[in-house]
Amino acid sequence: MKTKINFLILFFSSISIFSQYKINGKITDEQNSSLPFANIVLIKIEETTTPTGTVSDENGQFSFEKIASGKYKIEISMLGFETYKIPEFVLNTNKTFNITLKEETQTLNEVVVKSKRPVIKQTAEKLIVDLEKSEMINTNLQDVMRKIPGVLVTNNGISIAGNRGVRILINGKTTEYMDVETLLRDFPADNIAKVEVVEQPGAEYEASGSGAIINIILKKNVKLGTHGSANSWIGEDQGFEWGSGFSIASYKNKLNWQLSTGYSQPTWRDDLFLVRTVGTETYDQVTKEPYDPDNFRIGGSLDYYINDKHSIGIGGQINTRDSDRIATSKTIISDDSETNTLFSENSFDRQRSNFNINPYYEYKTDTDRLLIDFNYIDFVNDNTNTLRKVTGSTIDFIDRKYIQDGNYNIKTYRADYTKTFSDNFKLSAGTRFADVITDNDLQAFSERNNIFEKDIDQSSRFVIDETILAFYGKINAKMGKWSFSGGLRYEDSNTDGTSTFMKDNEMVTEVQKRPIQKLFTSASISRKLTDVLGASLSYSYRIQRPSYSSLNSFQQFLDPFSASEGNPTLRPSFTNNYQFNLTYDGQPFFTIGYSETDDAIAQVISQTNSSAQIRQQETNIDELYNWNFRLFAPVNFAKGLDGYTGIIVNNNNFAATIFDKDNIGESFKINLSKWNLIWFIQASYQLPWDINFEVSGNYGTGALEGQIEVDWLAELDFSFGKKFLDDKLKVNLGFNKMLNRGFVGNIDYGNGAAWVESNGSRQNIQLRLVYSFGSKFGKKKSSRNTNRDEENRINDSN
Repeated sequence: MKTKINFLILFFSSISIFSQYKINGKITDEQNSSLPFANIVLIKIEETTTPTGTVSDENGQFSFEKIASGKYKIEISMLGFETYKIPEFVLNTNKTFNITLKEETQTLNEVVVKSKRPVIKQTAEKLIVDLEKSEMINTNLQDVMRKIPGVLVTNNGISIAGNRGVRILINGKTTEYMDVETLLRDFPADNIAKVEVVEQPGAEYEASGSGAIINIILKKNVKLGTHGSANSWIGEDQGFEWGSGFSIASYKNKLNWQLSTGYSQPTWRDDLFLVRTVGTETYDQVTKEPYDPDNFRIGGSLDYYINDKHSIGIGGQINTRDSDRIATSKTIISDDSETNTLFSENSFDRQRSNFNINPYYEYKTDTDRLLIDFNYIDFVNDNTNTLRKVTGSTIDFIDRKYIQDGNYNIKTYRADYTKTFSDNFKLSAGTRFADVITDNDLQAFSERNNIFEKDIDQSSRFVIDETILAFYGKINAKMGKWSFSGGLRYEDSNTDGTSTFMKDNEMVTEVQKRPIQKLFTSASISRKLTDVLGASLSYSYRIQRPSYSSLNSFQQFLDPFSASEGNPTLRPSFTNNYQFNLTYDGQPFFTIGYSETDDAIAQVISQTNSSAQIRQQETNIDELYNWNFRLFAPVNFAKGLDGYTGIIVNNNNFAATIFDKDNIGESFKINLSKWNLIWFIQASYQLPWDINFEVSGNYGTGALEGQIEVDWLAELDFSFGKKFLDDKLKVNLGFNKMLNRGFVGNIDYGNGAAWVESNGSRQNIQLRLVYSFGSKFGKKKSSRNTNRDEENRINDSN
């Protein structure tokens, strides 16, 4: 009998040992907002086994799988919140714990240790860079961008995997400044919660664009009481430059408000060196264009939490940019027998302003979220530029003047709904409607007898009336080690472009209609291969609509021998993107990408030999495809050293047809292909006296930028940072463009070639100070990705 009892005990014990269960749940704050990157530790009672840990995902969800039965306890911790402990419990079935963390009430004098490097996580759909757990000394967006693996910030802009068609969004909205240089310099890093690099946008994103999306999500820990920061910077580039800003926010009871403002006067210079052959003559041109714009911004938001499920709010912003500058050009024209010189100046007077207002309503529970959003934008862009010959020229030239007034009115309506059925299944759906009206009026003048007279034949007006209606649906599912997301987006757009101009002494009105109905697909699948190694495969199909300005047939001279002109026959392009990722411990490790674009839109440069004129025009080219291979590795081989390094290998292929303006009906074919390698590094090192040293640099063997074959390039930047006054004051001294090879290469015109160098001003030094005041921690409000996709197509780079 005793033997039988012992057998039964052993039998049921074996069942207990081999019984495995699942523990999952969701971490939220007191506002019912998801808390990503919370630490969850599972501890088995009365055993010496190492505790099991995990981190909540971007939706605040966590899970432990294949856990043996027994007695356990759980601890949940997160910076800024009180540690939550789930008391001892018996695990004999699957369990779900939904936890609400309370905000930690600490005094300003208490010390919280944060990582110097942001938390980076690669998913199948995007790369997430979480800055809220890092205590960076760096003070602007440019410093943040340099911390993202694979994102190259150079003097020629931002590129990812060799593609410069990167769109920058802030909370899902297109950037306010319309100027990447100013945005990178002026936007304070302290306002950024995380950065998402979306190379394969899902159905919830607009289908527009051919390159990656960088979505900057602002901090939403609306802190208890009142808090804020003041920042100021000075520097030397093309001349003395400076800027200052202030932000303040308050959370009391159900009401939250935020206000920020800033002003800056940056300086820089763009230099262009161009040597080309026209027949038997050589044209050697040097253009220097200094910039010193005045930038002003003010914005604010007001949120009211009706209860734990309903909230309403409104936000608004005003941005202005005034730019007065003079670009000087010197062109030496020579052949075997003589040399002539043309000196010219192009003076620019540009005023730009935009106003935006954005009310919203949100309903949110543990399983449902509904967001209804309206966004209104009024954008004004008035430009006057005068191109004059300068004394000393041996070549005659007729002075020209252009007055171009642009008005853009954009209204978007959006509704998004998400239903979470379980930790393993989520459904999203939504709709969006955009109504756009743009009005551009160009008046061209030529000097006659020292008076500018209007050129009726060169003047015109161009009006666009466009509507875009979109619907989308998307599913996210998990099964064991597999994860899947798939979406469909349908867009119905109607674009009417109306041109009014003089032709044969008569006023003519032409209307071009472009209806487009398309279905856009996106999908990704990922699998955890081992405890640390993961793999994912993703696909997206996208459209790039022409910018509003590119459809305008205006012709505008940049210097006596070159002009830009619009293309009213420009068609949208469609891109298929494929990507494979390998991750190690959630970090990006190895990536292969391929993209192919039909009717690709590219800036094509042509030369007319009979007039020696150069024209820049956006055109639908014959072929554009890209292969890219990326390998990343951490830089942490020494104590106090942290960062990333890697190599990017690109193969770009470009084919275009350029029509010969000297011989009507004839054309030139351009077929270019180029492999290139880029090595990059970004690292920080803790020096004595708690000084943080950061360095970023890159070297490339060359590149293919459209029809320009670029030679080797390199860039080096570094900075020193330190905190004072109980970490409330951050000081950063940055040295930028210490090594800046710039953009050197050759242009293939089809009927000729040219050597070109495009380079911004070298060596920039900046001293930045940021002082923070108020409470340290706060409640977290969910982010709303409101949207300004149409404003991004204004495509103005003044």
